[in-house]
Amino acid sequence: MNINWNKGWERLKSSISTLRYKRVVKGLRITYGVVWNLVLLLVIVGLIGGAFVGGVGAGYFASLVKDEKVRAEESMVKNIYQYEETSTLYFADNKPLGKLRSDIDRVEVAIEDVSEHLKNAVIATEDEYFYDHNGVVPKALFRAVFQEFTNSAVQSGGSTLTQQLIKNQILTNEVSFDRKAKEVLLALRVERFMEKDEILEAYLNVSTFGRNSSGQNIGGVQAAARGIFGIDAKDLNLPQSAFIAGLPQSPFRYTPFTNKGEVKDAEYLEPGLNRMKTVLSRMLREGYITEEEYQEAIKYDITKDFIPKQPRTFEKYPALTFEIEKRAVKVMTYVLAEQDGYTKEDLDADNKLYEKYSTLANRDIRQNGYNIHSTIKKEIYDIHQKTKDAYKNYGPTYKTKRKNPETGEIETVDDPVQIGGIMIENSTGKILSFIGGRDFELEQMNHATDAKRPNGSTMKPLLVYAPAYELGAAAPGSIVADLPYEIPIPGAKPYTPNNFSVGRFYGLITTRYALAKSYNASAVATYMRILDQKPAKYLEKMGFTSVTPEEYTYPSLALGGMTNGVTVEENTNAYTTFANGGKFVDAYMIDKITDKDGNVVYEHKVEPVDVFSPQTAYLMLDVMRDVFKYGTATAIPGMLNFKTDLAGKTGTSNQARDSWLVASNPNVTFGTWIGYGSNRSLTVPGNSESFRNYQIWANLMNAAHEVAPEIVNGEERFKMPGGIVNRSYCSVSGMLPSDACTKAGLINTDIFNAKFVPDKADDVLGNGRYVAIGDKKYMALPSTPEEFTKPGMLIDPEFIKEISLGYVKDFSQIIPKDNKWKDIFVADAKIEDDGSAPATVKTSVQDGKIKWEPSSSKDVVGYRVYSEAGDKLAAITADADLAFNGGKGRYYVVAVDIAGTESAPSNVVGEEETVETTNPDDDKGKDEDKNNGNNENRGNNGNNENRGNNGNENGNNRGEHGNTEDIED
Repeated sequence: MNINWNKGWERLKSSISTLRYKRVVKGLRITYGVVWNLVLLLVIVGLIGGAFVGGVGAGYFASLVKDEKVRAEESMVKNIYQYEETSTLYFADNKPLGKLRSDIDRVEVAIEDVSEHLKNAVIATEDEYFYDHNGVVPKALFRAVFQEFTNSAVQSGGSTLTQQLIKNQILTNEVSFDRKAKEVLLALRVERFMEKDEILEAYLNVSTFGRNSSGQNIGGVQAAARGIFGIDAKDLNLPQSAFIAGLPQSPFRYTPFTNKGEVKDAEYLEPGLNRMKTVLSRMLREGYITEEEYQEAIKYDITKDFIPKQPRTFEKYPALTFEIEKRAVKVMTYVLAEQDGYTKEDLDADNKLYEKYSTLANRDIRQNGYNIHSTIKKEIYDIHQKTKDAYKNYGPTYKTKRKNPETGEIETVDDPVQIGGIMIENSTGKILSFIGGRDFELEQMNHATDAKRPNGSTMKPLLVYAPAYELGAAAPGSIVADLPYEIPIPGAKPYTPNNFSVGRFYGLITTRYALAKSYNASAVATYMRILDQKPAKYLEKMGFTSVTPEEYTYPSLALGGMTNGVTVEENTNAYTTFANGGKFVDAYMIDKITDKDGNVVYEHKVEPVDVFSPQTAYLMLDVMRDVFKYGTATAIPGMLNFKTDLAGKTGTSNQARDSWLVASNPNVTFGTWIGYGSNRSLTVPGNSESFRNYQIWANLMNAAHEVAPEIVNGEERFKMPGGIVNRSYCSVSGMLPSDACTKAGLINTDIFNAKFVPDKADDVLGNGRYVAIGDKKYMALPSTPEEFTKPGMLIDPEFIKEISLGYVKDFSQIIPKDNKWKDIFVADAKIEDDGSAPATVKTSVQDGKIKWEPSSSKDVVGYRVYSEAGDKLAAITADADLAFNGGKGRYYVVAVDIAGTESAPSNVVGEEETVETTNPDDDKGKDEDKNNGNNENRGNNGNNENRGNNGNENGNNRGEHGNTEDIED
């Protein structure tokens, strides 16, 4: 048999290969099945586990928000838009002043007024899926759940713009999953009723962006654009937009400014510049800019766009900012209370209620972006501050000790002469400008509106003369006695008001002259005359708030002596009453307040208060004109660079601690005060404190006229109302002229309120003759024999008693020291005819002379000597030597009383034989010559006493150099 081994071998190999292949395939199939089953198992397990974990996560999420009530749409929207926006301040005429003091500077802006570059930069950086999601990005949510479930660190990143808005405006910055869960829930809800652009707009207004060039914190992109680059948000270019968009991640690290508003050093700018490049890179990645735009922006030098340091509003205008803020809060206090149904009276009567609404108002104006419009004229205010700073004659600066308000430690500080001044528009009450002090940094006290000081003689028109004119108790030509009054004060020694020249008084003068010269005694006398009619009620109508009721009865109040004092604003404001025809218009600084949409929240309304009649107001103005003509401020007109109709008053407090000048023209009233904060005396030898005040007053008026002549000038004169008449009067009594007054040359003319003109002829001045008894002088009666009278005018002592109110003991200065008054005397008493003949006298002869004792009757004015035959030989006045040298002969004497009635003859004395006597007429002539000689001597003495001209000249000199008035506090 023949076997083919080769063929068999091939078959064997083929069988083995087939077996092996089948085994491999089978193994692959088994492996595949196992793997598939394993994968399938894992997927199933994964799905089951995922569902389980998701369920647990969802359940846990639900447990976190189960107490979160469903918030109303209206409430959520209100909260989202309730972001703090700084109120803006304005000068008059809508001129911007700056921002109100606040922790953050924010200006609301509409989305359409924001640069597209900035919107894109914010979205690319903070939330690239902003326009696609519904408030939450799922992967961020799962990551937050996973982190909480695995107990890993909780991270706040990954929040959408909507979530960030919820966190900032509705929730808190607390880092917790509880807050995060609520954030997610509310973000989903907000997206249901707010448009994307509404959410983006809110975010752009809410977010913080570091500091501005004033060092103030920034809120919102509009404030950022203005505070960093000095432009509006709509005008930002690409690199500027990228820089701002990068700030919210770390605002104070990336901001280019320090807290003082200075640009940071280069090394500290680097983080912010790198952040800007990161923003640009993301904008490129998201397709918001091209490669070319990216490269151009990367090369852009953003640092050249940073604006230089800008002083904050309250740094540039500290006193003004604080004052407007204070007044705006007060205005809004009443506005908010009224919205809740309370009245101004309710708040004024309840301190707690007022405090509540004041707190709300303070918060309100800092958060709601009001536009607060003031009455302050920028051009006048600015030049007033420059003029105040440039003035060099305030007086010396001392040192004083005070407690540091922050540390409580006693420290030594400068004590300069301070100034307070204010200018008010008469007709409206608008405060056009004020000077709050020398240095707000040194003393944060507004000396124009807050500081209260005694107002010295500027009180006289307000409390004394205008009320007296209004009540008909006085007129410009009325006579008042300037004398050493001794006014009783319960429990104290009598009060004696002194004039500037202590111990010197000016006698019978008009109220016009007394005010112009600022005599104190006459002012107090006038005040005491009307005190029972409560003249202080006029002060209250004119806005005075600091005078206490018990002070109304103090005589020193007439001279500005008060416990609390008065502000420059109150004092100056009161003077506008005269310029306004007797109507008080309350001064104000807040003209109106509008909300951020332009709606008027508050607008001031002028509400005049009737105080004096137009006639009284004009009389007072006319009298106060004389202060600048011949009174205490005659230097002022020569200091002014323009002519104007001025009426006002000077004032100096006790020991010259305060110096005042308040004056009006038809347009404005301007008042200034100077004094030390430490209340020390202003006195400097050779440099009158009043003159220093007059100079700065005039400088400030000139400065204001330079920039606003149409406001300050007042070229027209004050207009005289109807009911004013001219009348002549007697300078002794203020009554209509009498023959005696005319003969004495004491007739003057002045203006009067027609209701209160004098209606009676003077009966105070005698008929030109008087009689003397001893050292006393008495008015002669019409029936008094002329041979016993002397030429000269006597004033009725009853008038003197009445005009001095019973408070004067020393009348030695009652007659003014003026040559017109040299023959005027005051009667010691008034003698009336008693209707009986005088008592008989007894005569005797001594050394050849006939002598006799005075008659016991009190009304005897002289004696007649008769011969025994009844011939009248001589007439001897009662104040002469009671003797007659008649030679040989027989004589008797009779006493003659003031009515001319003779007594019975005395006993007859003398030798029996007849002697030749001198002609009686010759004796009479000799007596008259003797009397005339006496009169001449008295006249000369009078002339010696009457140095009136010198006195007046001295008075005028003091007026030109700043007269002051002493008062008793």
